[in-house]
Amino acid sequence: MLALTRKKGESLVINNNIEVTILDIRGDQVKIGIAAPKEVPVYRKEVYQQIQEENKATMNVGDVSALSGLF
Repeated sequence: MLALTRKKGESLVINNNIEVTILDIRGDQVKIGIAAPKEVPVYRKEVYQQIQEENKATMNVGDVSALSGLF
């Protein structure tokens, strides 16, 4: 993990096309802005983890007999 120090209004660039900017700092909360191409998905980590868990659950359904009618 790379740890950086940034002040309000400062940015960092990832992979030449994603810019992360510190918008505001209030107490222990930091507001960030992310500028990325539309094809790059950006999620909060807890949302990303939930999506991954739902995808795994969908893959583990086990009953493929319902799919046989599609072919």
